[in-house]
Amino acid sequence: MLKRILAGLALLAVSGTATSDAAWAAGDSIAGRAKARQCAACHGLSGLARMPGVPTIAGKNPIDLEKQLKAFRSGERTDPQMSAIAKQLSDQDIEDLAAWYSGIRFSAPE
Repeated sequence: MLKRILAGLALLAVSGTATSDAAWAAGDSIAGRAKARQCAACHGLSGLARMPGVPTIAGKNPIDLEKQLKAFRSGERTDPQMSAIAKQLSDQDIEDLAAWYSGIRFSAPE
């Protein structure tokens, strides 16, 4: 009985954390969805990678997404496609994209 209660509490803690990530996103997810069209060729509008070597970004922590985009924009991190795209993004664009992609929830196939 105690194991079931602890397992249930652990599940609530994990699901609560996942939900709170999107709540902490400073951007506008609706605006982010519109801006994500430029990301869709590689990451998909739903954040599920469409190409080998491209990360799935759906449901990722918005702070991490913002950090990575800013690193590409500044040149701290480089990739021919990502660097070119990120250099065109404002801070608000980055926040909006992070809000959109972090808020996507999906079930991975087993």
